Amino acid sequence: MRLNAISTYPVKGCHRLDHDGAVVQPWGLAGDRRWMVVDADGVGVTQRETTRLVGLHATPRDGGLLLRADGQPDLDVPEPAGGDPVLARTFRNRKLPVPALPAGPVADGWLSALLGRPVRLVWLAHPARHLAAAERAHDTGDQVSFADAYPLLLANAASLTALNDWLVEAGEDPVPMSRFRPNLVVEGAPAWAEDGWEGGSLRIGGVQFRAAGSCDRCVVTTTDQETGVRGREPLRTLARYRNVRQKLLFGLHLVPVRTGQLVVGDPVSVDG
Repeated sequence: MRLNAISTYPVKGCHRLDHDGAVVQPWGLAGDRRWMVVDADGVGVTQRETTRLVGLHATPRDGGLLLRADGQPDLDVPEPAGGDPVLARTFRNRKLPVPALPAGPVADGWLSALLGRPVRLVWLAHPARHLAAAERAHDTGDQVSFADAYPLLLANAASLTALNDWLVEAGEDPVPMSRFRPNLVVEGAPAWAEDGWEGGSLRIGGVQFRAAGSCDRCVVTTTDQETGVRGREPLRTLARYRNVRQKLLFGLHLVPVRTGQLVVGDPVSVDG
């Protein structure tokens, strides 16, 4: 097996950035989901609520972030140096609140115009637990970005091929891997081999990870990541073939055991 692709999402819900290599930190890949758009209550605004986020392109730089979107001027946003923290949640009715720093009114206005609703931009200066320790069988650890649950998400290229075969058999169009918004994509493993990796250890290049369980998919997978158009697939097909205890599974959550550097092409191995 080998590592086939690396992606980050600098602002939670934004368009992906593809990389030839990335640094693994305790809370995930460097630059991944350290920023989040929140509503007036400090709750994260994601593609579940608005598909307009697919048009948000964010590029980290030293000490800040560059925002781009069609129809709006580019905006350079420095990392906040102070101000009263915002207690931010990734979901309204669950997850622990974590303190985040507000980016300020200029960034807020820019994003409010893009999304067509009042929002704020916040930065997670200190990645922190936002999932209760007892909530999952495989704990996230105390340092997590604004990712929904775990620091990283891995997907298996062969599993996407199998899913697309089911879609084509049903008369539907195949979907690209971008629908699932993974951080890492591996190739060379059989379809759905990742189901058997849960609870074990993965080594990618020189970096070790815990396999922390399969990913339960949501409506974001039905959103075209280039246009924002939303349909019914692949959730309907996942419900037919990959429904396990009322969860529609695709992908594998990972928790870093050690930090280090990943490069596309790195070998991937699995320990039980």
